[in-house]
Amino acid sequence: MRHDGRRPEDLRPISIERPFTSAAAGSVLVRAGRTTILCTASVEESVPPWKLREDPPSGWVTAEYSMLPGSTAPRKPRDRSGKVDGRSTEIQRLIGRSLRAAVDLRALGPRTITVDCDVLLADGGTRTLCITGGFVALCDAVHALAPLGVDPALVLTNSVAAISVGIVNGQPVLDLDYVEDSRADVDMNLVMTGDGRFVEIQGSAERNAFTPAELTSQMALGEAGLRQLSQWQRSVLGAKWPLDINS
Repeated sequence: MRHDGRRPEDLRPISIERPFTSAAAGSVLVRAGRTTILCTASVEESVPPWKLREDPPSGWVTAEYSMLPGSTAPRKPRDRSGKVDGRSTEIQRLIGRSLRAAVDLRALGPRTITVDCDVLLADGGTRTLCITGGFVALCDAVHALAPLGVDPALVLTNSVAAISVGIVNGQPVLDLDYVEDSRADVDMNLVMTGDGRFVEIQGSAERNAFTPAELTSQMALGEAGLRQLSQWQRSVLGAKWPLDINS
């Protein structure tokens, strides 16, 4: 048993409030354990200048990530004057890459969807929860475009979710919180589509190098957890689920 009573293969309890705000086309407040993140998806009827060279120009999906000052102790200084620290830059690029794996940008048309992920409380797994919750906000934003002639079934070609795995005290475990993450021998993040294809695998030995067998066991834990998260997204989205992964 882990320090919070979970078994090695257990996810933290996950919940969502949707919609959470009225200004954005898609908005969710998502929680996994204590980690709490606001994900909003906003639509602009324009694209980055470099996309205009395409004929016809396709759309774009991007992301921004921020940890609010009160999300950690001690307080995290607020980003000022457009300056984003290296960690936040790396994470928001990961979120954007992951979400684009589920979207046909040509079907989206010449518009941009920005998924903003603001961490209200950080207790491990913020980048992975941003992807899992951000996908739900993205789906709502795409469906909000239907009156403009956008077909969500063509734009949303897959689903995408993410989870952390690692080795703590010699034991592979799923969905690490901060206590586990801070003392893990190995820390990995997995991003996978709903039909079982990997978008990204990030892994490193924080303290001790790991064997091929330990890698295999972590991957198996992660795949099982990602299937659970995909089913959770499906239940949350209901009729807005982009595809039937079992068909």
